[in-house]
Amino acid sequence: MVISLRTNPGRQQPEVHLFLSMMLTDETRLAPRVTPALLRSLEARIDVQADREQIPVFAPFTLDQIGSVPQALDHDITNAVAASRQAQTSWEQLSPGTRGRIFIRFHDLLIDRAEEAMDLVQLEAGKARVPAFEEVYDTVGTTRYYANTAPGLLRRRRRRVSLPLLTKAYEYKHPHGVVGFITPWNFPFTLGISDAIPALLAGNGALIKPDEKTPYSTLYVVSLLEEAGLPEGLIQVVTGRGELIGPSIVDAVDFIMFTGSTAVGRLIAEQAGRRMIGTSMELGGKNAAIVLADADLDKAVPGIIRAVYANGGQLCIAAERIYVEEGILGEFTERFVNAVGELDLSVGYEFPGIMSSMITQGHLDDVHRHVEDAVARGAKLLAGGKPRPDVGPLVYAPTVLTDVDESMEVCRTETFGPVVSIYGVPDAETAIQKANDSHLGLNLSVWTRNTRAGVELAARLEAGTVGVNDGYAATWSSYDAPMGGMKASGLSRRHGSEGILKYTDPQTIAVQHLIPAFAPPGGMSYDRYRVLLGKALKLLRRMPFYK
Repeated sequence: MVISLRTNPGRQQPEVHLFLSMMLTDETRLAPRVTPALLRSLEARIDVQADREQIPVFAPFTLDQIGSVPQALDHDITNAVAASRQAQTSWEQLSPGTRGRIFIRFHDLLIDRAEEAMDLVQLEAGKARVPAFEEVYDTVGTTRYYANTAPGLLRRRRRRVSLPLLTKAYEYKHPHGVVGFITPWNFPFTLGISDAIPALLAGNGALIKPDEKTPYSTLYVVSLLEEAGLPEGLIQVVTGRGELIGPSIVDAVDFIMFTGSTAVGRLIAEQAGRRMIGTSMELGGKNAAIVLADADLDKAVPGIIRAVYANGGQLCIAAERIYVEEGILGEFTERFVNAVGELDLSVGYEFPGIMSSMITQGHLDDVHRHVEDAVARGAKLLAGGKPRPDVGPLVYAPTVLTDVDESMEVCRTETFGPVVSIYGVPDAETAIQKANDSHLGLNLSVWTRNTRAGVELAARLEAGTVGVNDGYAATWSSYDAPMGGMKASGLSRRHGSEGILKYTDPQTIAVQHLIPAFAPPGGMSYDRYRVLLGKALKLLRRMPFYK
């Protein structure tokens, strides 16, 4: 249950604290395990001066205000980066193994407090229990993977050279310095810290700007990291509207990681390019599921339901298009619509719900506008298509459309809500063409009993990740494999070796022995040297270590 604080959104934070202290006790519960005292302690960790404009934070389940966070200014960004840089100087001197032991302790702390963490992310993000569970335990999995692999990935490596015995070359990996993270509201726990974990393990400091609508999950994770032994000040958390302080962050840090819209990503990439700093981005998606005629519908229907409606569709890798071979189109559509009608829409802190609230009234209105535009232009509404205020103030009914065409905004624009369009296609080749016909390429899926053919088909799809008989969880949770987007869906990758090495600058150190590299020894002419070098290189080509 979420209680009403009935706080005036225009009040400044000190007045909110005063109101809370008068009306609530430490035993008051905003969620089963979240108290006002916990939120106030998290707000104290924000590295922004307290006299700034206060931005109210609301609980989507009830629209009650649960607190407020300060709007950072340029000077706050400068101070936060300086503090992180100071802590980073000694942090990078530690070995990756020493740094990793802190993250193993964090890993265990997060497991021990998972129930509290899930409650918190539900409270501020309006999540159902299942996506909250996925988010918290995904952070656990990411932490374990990088804590275990960082020492090997970051170690000094001997590199092959042109002339063995004469030259030795070594690769070192140095941290960038301070990495900036601009993170979204839809997965404030996972995206609020999981990208920073490999950066920190690589020896960097971190400046994190969570979305102003969902700051508490990030602050909570930082508190656990410091409890596990992370040096105080190494992570700085600043709050505020991205359009006001995003440019200042890009100007202050040494590398930028951004998750959000393609439009904003382009602006950040342009600014970072002028500074000649690196970027990594996961951006928008108009993701599709391909259902082949031999698909097992007993598995495909619930699997695609999850792929479409998890977190209320507020998921960058959620499916918004379904291409079904015409031979099974009728049966699939009937079964899919029936399953949608059985979804539990109730909001609360118990399993097994998957449908989350929308994050704000404005976002709910945008989703509804997409649906109304499609229906007005001739699309057929098979399920949903309206808000459900009887369930919760920001709940939108899971929606299924058919007969969607290019005249409709929902056809190509990311809706980012619980809306999907079903299309019939004559064959798999047409499905591939339709799925690839987008400027975005984040995540796709293929559903078939013939997994070998499914993998071959998947390799022809233009997306950074493709699941076969799975919507998104299998690819995302394969932490040793890279995850990211093709085309306008992103730059670089998270997860795998790329997910930590992008936060380093590689350095080559070479040692030369006996004679100069690619120069004749003293007194030998270049003509004679060329002949001898050619014979040596042909001999080396046959040796296993040189191939």
